Amino acid sequence: MASSKLVLAMAALAVAFLPAFTAATEHWVGDNTGWTLGFNYSAWAETKQFKVGDTLVFKYNEPSHTVVEVSGADFAACNIPGSSKVLTTGNDQVTLDKAGRRWFICGVGAHCKNGMKVKITVLTAEEAAAPAPSPPPSPAVKVQAGLVQAVLAVTAVIAAALVF
Repeated sequence: MASSKLVLAMAALAVAFLPAFTAATEHWVGDNTGWTLGFNYSAWAETKQFKVGDTLVFKYNEPSHTVVEVSGADFAACNIPGSSKVLTTGNDQVTLDKAGRRWFICGVGAHCKNGMKVKITVLTAEEAAAPAPSPPPSPAVKVQAGLVQAVLAVTAVIAAALVF
């Protein structure tokens, strides 16, 4: 009886925290700078983790720019195939519905050749959840990890108290 209450308490906690681990993220391409000339989108993309279910948001002043999803070869050549869908709203949203590489360019003038393009890699939920090798933690990260451990310990004590 006591062990079943503990299992139920732990299951309830897991369900309560599950959405935080699986929630989709809305990525504003270029963060506050948006989709514009003179921004390093390669560096920006390297700081993000994209997973299936996330959304890219391209914010820009239309008609100054566009967003075109292209193949890797067309990305490298800044080529827009005739069958490409060109987004032009200034607030374009692209749902990342499958894992793999995705390439986006601006289709206006020489904007792509001037660096207005971004390449991302979309991970599955499993790949995104897998721990990646990381540099040694900073003191702030160590404090945060200690707080998480303390919260988990308190949760376990509360769950045990509920059982008895």
